[in-house]
Amino acid sequence: MTVEELEPFGMRRMDDDDIERTLERESVGVLGVPTEGAPMLRPLSYWFDGEDALYFVYVLGGESEKRTLTDRADAAQFLVYSVDAPFNWRSVLLTGSVEAVSAAERAALEERLDISWRPDLFERAAESETTAIYRFGIDDRAGIKQLELPPELRDPDSAGRME
Repeated sequence: MTVEELEPFGMRRMDDDDIERTLERESVGVLGVPTEGAPMLRPLSYWFDGEDALYFVYVLGGESEKRTLTDRADAAQFLVYSVDAPFNWRSVLLTGSVEAVSAAERAALEERLDISWRPDLFERAAESETTAIYRFGIDDRAGIKQLELPPELRDPDSAGRME
C-alpha cells in the first residue's frame, strides 16, 4: 500500500521542515551500506548539521567491517525513527554517501559539533584510541509519520489526535 492509500488511517508524508525537526531532535539511527549479500545495518549516534549532512564517530581500533564497507560504499541509507506509541511515530529515510572527514576538515568541524549527541563510550574511546569522523552527505530524504489513531479506534467525541 502507498502512503496515500494509508492516509485515511492517519499516516502522512513529512514535509522538509518536519524531517529537519526530526533529525535535530533524535540522535540515533541505523546506517545501511551494501555488501555482497544483504546490506550491513548498524545503529549509530549522529549529529545533524542542520542542512545536508550527518556526522558519525567511528572507533578505529583493529579490523572493522563497518569501516571497510563504509569506505567501499558508493551509496548508503540512514534511517532515523521515533516511536512514542503504536499510533504515534515518525520515520525518516535518508539516501546519500558516506566518507571519512579529512584531518583539516575535522579540526574546523569539531568547533561546530554539538558533543551532547556523542555517547560517553566515544568520549572514553577518544582518550585511549583513535577515532574518525564520517560525513553522511544527504542526497535524498523522505519521511512518514502517524500521529492519530485509525478511525475504528477513535473516540467519537474527540478528533483522535495524539500530538
